[in-house]
Amino acid sequence: MRFSFLMAAVLAACGPPVPSSDAGTDAGSPDAGGPTNCQEPYRRCEAEFRFRALDEQSVQLRGDFAADGWTLGVPMRKEGTEWVARVPVGFGSDVQYKFLINNTIWVNDPANPKTLGGNSLRENVTCTTFTCPVGAPEQGAFDWRDSVMAFVFVDRFFDGDAANNCSVSGVTPAGQYQGGDWKGVTQKVNEGFFTQLGVNTLWLTVPVKNATVGGLGSDGRTYSAFHGYWPTDLEQYESCFGTKADLVALVAAAHANGMQVLFDFAMVHMHSQSTLYAQHPDWFWSLDFEGRQCVCGGGCDWNAQGQRCWFTDYLPHWNYTVAAARDYTVNQAVRILQETGADGFRLDAIKHVDDSWLLQLRTEVEQLAATRSPRPRMYFVGETYDFGNRDYLKSFVDPAAKLDGQFDFPLRLQLLQSVVMRTSPMTSLRDLLATNDAFYGPNALMSPWIGNHDLGRVIHMAEDAPMWGDPYADGKDRAFNNQPTLPGYRRPFERLANAFTFLLTSPGVPLLYYGDEIGLPGAGDPDNRRFMQWAGLSADQQWLRSRVAALGQLRKTHAALRRGKRALLSATNDTLVYSMSDGAETLYVAINRGDSDESVSGLPAQAMQDLLNQSSVSGPNVLIPARSARVMK
Repeated sequence: MRFSFLMAAVLAACGPPVPSSDAGTDAGSPDAGGPTNCQEPYRRCEAEFRFRALDEQSVQLRGDFAADGWTLGVPMRKEGTEWVARVPVGFGSDVQYKFLINNTIWVNDPANPKTLGGNSLRENVTCTTFTCPVGAPEQGAFDWRDSVMAFVFVDRFFDGDAANNCSVSGVTPAGQYQGGDWKGVTQKVNEGFFTQLGVNTLWLTVPVKNATVGGLGSDGRTYSAFHGYWPTDLEQYESCFGTKADLVALVAAAHANGMQVLFDFAMVHMHSQSTLYAQHPDWFWSLDFEGRQCVCGGGCDWNAQGQRCWFTDYLPHWNYTVAAARDYTVNQAVRILQETGADGFRLDAIKHVDDSWLLQLRTEVEQLAATRSPRPRMYFVGETYDFGNRDYLKSFVDPAAKLDGQFDFPLRLQLLQSVVMRTSPMTSLRDLLATNDAFYGPNALMSPWIGNHDLGRVIHMAEDAPMWGDPYADGKDRAFNNQPTLPGYRRPFERLANAFTFLLTSPGVPLLYYGDEIGLPGAGDPDNRRFMQWAGLSADQQWLRSRVAALGQLRKTHAALRRGKRALLSATNDTLVYSMSDGAETLYVAINRGDSDESVSGLPAQAMQDLLNQSSVSGPNVLIPARSARVMK
């Protein structure tokens, strides 16, 4: 058998956005309900691939242009002296591909010298006309690639109205309501607090009515439901945070200030105080399971029975295999978005929920989105508490039917170890990044983060000797006794600033946990949920806040930092250098986690401006001060 290697692969002009039998199942059109002016990440171009024919019996195009593109591929049709295939690919995407000859021999495209990982590579596929998937967000709607998200723990943020303050008898003081409310958040929105930090998305704690009685924690102490995760009535709003009108006003103020709003939604369980549980016990899994109490981590396994075990014996777990239960909670979630005008959800502990619930929520929320103009993307970000299994996190990510993204726990673990704790080299962070940016899919919008409400405050992991040597530690050992205080020296703040430099120059939806921008101290829950510090900031806290604000403004000003693609340029034990480019602009990020100045390589041999530090530098080698970073152009 012989093959001609006079082959060519060319990008054909894309067809108009009209129905087409070979446009692919995810390509929409005006007649099919898809918009004609969808946002760039959702556009699809038709790419044409050609292979010079000789005596082949069959040729297939295989590649990453579709989820099954490597395993099934596309049969090429013989047109004269060439084999031809046309496939829809994402606008601006890079496509890796090969040709499979006679179901036996794999060959690269000799007409295309560019390769990646042994495959032929076509870069930055664009077109002048394109198709759009049904339900894609329209131009003019918020583009979630531009999002910087702050998690606002409402009860612990700012008290805007003392009249709605609550108290639950018999609870530990640290677990008591402390007065924060929706009016308080609104006040800070209007004062520009979030805008100064570059934040344009708020994640707010669960807004529905919660239990009015105390609940016993795993530590033997009694807590109130200040966190919002013990709902009793999905049809009522939490009066301890204000009125429905207050919440609607908060969302309106956020929108007026160019911000989006996500609500935390607790859909795993209800509190046993709920009348709904009394009325419809069949909508919940029984606590009894094979002769034992099915409590997660007690009588049942968190994973094996994770979609039916109760988190505690007073939190009945929804049984979403019951259609009526699924319909009820999904309808309430959609109603909340409709009544308040909010823009999506952070979905708590999503792995403990039957897939049918998430699929139905996405379907019904898309119907709501279709009533808004311009049609938005309603963002769903999930919490799957798993630091190591990227494939498992990815199984929930499907912007067409499930989540837009997840909080990136595996990335957080490596960021913590490489940048904050310094127990793993920066080359390990580089190695993860080599696959991580594209791992979850072309339209996935993961949320990179460094601090949250379930772990000890990250400032203590940045101390010279990290407070917890175990990166998985939850910090509960010091939540009530020997509680940590603010570090009295600059180095932890500089290390945390480096972590924020990484977050705010990375693709996705970076998360800021309230107070981390000032290095708020605290051990595990509930000490990591201290009331926000509004006065008396130390010089180090003020410095960190100004650093985060500068990074937030750089991200806002330079689209490449939020929409660009990352290229890894160099790494050592203590340094990492990468570029972010959107085709129109390229910025260079260099981070030195070491305790001495380091010269980094891999930068262009030219004069550049360090936008973060307001100084001039020249490549290809640039000196980075100890525990510092540069963002250069």
